[in-house]
Parts: sequence; C-alpha cells; structure tokens
Amino acid sequence: TIDPEECLVEVKYCGICGSEPHMYHGQLTLLARPPVILGHEWSGQIVQIGKRVEGFAVGDRVTCETAAETCGTCALCRSGSYNVCPERRAFGFAVDGAFTKYVRAKYHRLHHIPNGVTYEAAAMTEPICVAYNAVVEKSRIHPGDTVAIIGPGPVGLFSLQVAKLSGAGTVIVTGTERDGARLELAARLGADITVDVGKQDPVQIVRELGDGLGAHLVIDAAGVPPAIKQSLALVRQNGQVTKIGWSLQPVNLTMDEIVAKVVTYQGAFSHTWTTWETCLELMRLGRIETEPLISEIWPVTRWEEAFQKLEAMEAHKILLYPVD
Repeated sequence: TIDPEECLVEVKYCGICGSEPHMYHGQLTLLARPPVILGHEWSGQIVQIGKRVEGFAVGDRVTCETAAETCGTCALCRSGSYNVCPERRAFGFAVDGAFTKYVRAKYHRLHHIPNGVTYEAAAMTEPICVAYNAVVEKSRIHPGDTVAIIGPGPVGLFSLQVAKLSGAGTVIVTGTERDGARLELAARLGADITVDVGKQDPVQIVRELGDGLGAHLVIDAAGVPPAIKQSLALVRQNGQVTKIGWSLQPVNLTMDEIVAKVVTYQGAFSHTWTTWETCLELMRLGRIETEPLISEIWPVTRWEEAFQKLEAMEAHKILLYPVD
C-alpha cells in the first residue's frame, strides 16, 4: 500500500552492489538495519501513483535514489544535503529494496529515464552517481591533472570515466592480482596506465609522470587499509585523497603523511537530486559507458550464485530481474 506521495514501481532490473554479499555474511555497515530486502541499484516502471504525486504518471520509466527516507527538517536536509541526514534510511539497508518485484518510493526520489537509456543502463545510475559525487562534487580536478584510482570495481571504473570527462591528463588505475580482468576493462575504458600492485610499484610509476611529485588526486574506491596506505603514498604535496570505499577492517597505520604533505583527505558518500539528473544526462549523451560492465543478467532466484561469482571477482556487475 502506497502513501499519497509515493509511487509503486515494478522493478525491471536491480544491480548487485559489493556491499550486499558482505551484508549476507553478516558484515554490516553503519547503514544496515536488518532484516530487510536488499537492492538499491534499480530501474522500473510506475504502476500506481499516490494522490499527491506530481510530475509522474503510470507507465513512466524511472530510476530511484537510495535515500528512501529522510527527516526533511534538519539543517542538512534544508540545505540540500539530505544524503547525509542523520535520520536517512536507505533502500536495501533500512528500507525494503529492489531484489523483488515491486518497490514503493517517494516521488521526490524518482527520476525519469531519458529516451535512449535502457532499463539495464538505468539500473547502474546509482554507482555512476557515487563516482560523480566523489570525482566532481567532492574533489578538486583540473585539466591535465594526474589522477590515480585505487580499485577497479564498478565505482572505480565509473570514476575513471568521470575523471577523463573532467579533463584529467593521465589516469592510473591500480588493482591486485585478482583484478586482472577488471584492469583490462579499465584500459578499454580509457585508463592511461593500469597497475597490478603485486607486480609493479604504483608509486614509482606515478613519480615518473609530469613533475615527479605524485598524483594531484587519488580516488580510493577500495577503502581497505592497504588502499589507504597506498593513497597517501601516491598523492602529491597539496594534493587530495577522496575516499569512497568502505571497510570494516581497523586501520593500523600512521596518518602523519596527511600533515607532512598538507593533503586534503575527503570522504564521499551517496548523492543528491542534482547528481542524478546530471548523470542521467551524461548517459543520454553516451558519455558514460555502462554495457561493458554488465557481465550477467540473471533472474533474482540466482542471487546466491551471483553473489559467489562477484566475490570470486569473476564478474564486473550482475543485474537481477524479478520473476513471478
């Protein structure tokens, strides 16, 4: 049953985020409030609208932000930063998500899918928005800058594309031995240099570029302690590290390099309405590639097999669709 300001949306596709296998194994992030239906990267078609819904109609193709509920009255909500509202509850974490057939969503969080953008592509809007928020909205990036991206998962690969759109001169993507296929895809998507950190020293490679001082911007899309250490080694003096990736592991290392190098260390989380509209327009214009990242499209009944394949790093992104 929907409220007056909600729409009932029939799910077409829902992507699997890297956080979801962790939740399945009981490794809960700060956002999780189980029991809950997972799934926050989704697209669908409206089948019912509430009495006070404006701008949407039955039959509209839509995608949806992750902020299912916010208070709407705190200083953060009132200033447009509702993505960090203390009362925020997200689809798939604290509100039932889209690994199912129908989702109820407030119309304020829905976005029309532009003509020419498929349901499959639209289901990947959310990780694109995460990357755009980190690279464009939270980071300093100028044409010609050297940008290093740690972690070639979907968010890292979208960060690569956004960095190139922003004018980055050289983009380096680093990964581990298990990331071989992902690093190959990074090269196809425009990475100037890809580095398997088990075989090459990324710091030495970055120091051989430009003036030799290091990367102007490092995007940490992995988040784990070794990535944090690597990011501080890669960044130049007066540079910036923007951390997207989450980690449940304790960080046992000195952060003094932030002081010594006068580094800006920035967190990036979620996104807002403007981010979504911008990213959907970039998708409409064909400036962001999504299809190369889609490894499989399976019925939601194969969710466990999909989780296992992603954990084994045998896929980039798997989309699930509902079944009757």
